[in-house]
Amino acid sequence: MLKTILNTVPRPLLISLSNFIRPVIDLYYRGNRYTDPINGKSYRRFLPYGYAQIRKNVLSPGTLSLERHRLMWLYLQQTDFFTKPYKVLHIAPEQAFYKRLKKQKNLNYITTDLQSPLADIKADITDLPFSDNEFDIIFCNHVLEHIPDDHKAMQELYRIMKPGGWGIFQIPIDMNRAVTFQDDSITDPKERTRIFGQYDHVRIYGRDYFDKLAAVGFKVKQVNITKQMNETETDRFRLNKDEILPVVYK
Repeated sequence: MLKTILNTVPRPLLISLSNFIRPVIDLYYRGNRYTDPINGKSYRRFLPYGYAQIRKNVLSPGTLSLERHRLMWLYLQQTDFFTKPYKVLHIAPEQAFYKRLKKQKNLNYITTDLQSPLADIKADITDLPFSDNEFDIIFCNHVLEHIPDDHKAMQELYRIMKPGGWGIFQIPIDMNRAVTFQDDSITDPKERTRIFGQYDHVRIYGRDYFDKLAAVGFKVKQVNITKQMNETETDRFRLNKDEILPVVYK
């Protein structure tokens, strides 16, 4: 049932519907077993989620965050992101972060996307309507795997980032794969789900993803903050202990 909904209902509609459902499931699943660091609340269990394969116990009832969202939040807490003034661009803003970052008084927080109802500015990531060197920080998470010309998108992200700026550009990555796989002839949604893991993905990134970012000018750091944690902590936050955060700098 969940897999069918995720693969058939348009994402903007899912975002709108979740605003009504979230408060109910937040209360229903309250407990002490797992903690979402984004809202600080604990739950007896998390919800399942996934397109090609359903992952159990990964979707937080309160914020609708996944493993990658909670990992990024924990990383941001180790930086000065919440205290210093920054101009931030968030490409395809995630619900788990949107309202919280909008309320951060130290941030000039701007969102953009072609379709998301959370976007302040409707724009194509390969042709962004921003000036050169405009943003201190850019978040672009699980976006590039949807973009046919990801090199152009990366160039645009580099162009609009200030010198000395940084960003987090998460993508689903197969670290066992040396080279990214892309086949533009695969257009059937079911085939894309089977091969790429999701109906609207156009490639599977390999370890060369970091080289692709470096090729447009970014300095890239592969961050694994779960190495600082024990098994109890990673399980409590429901993190993927092997997930890498791609942190980029200009």
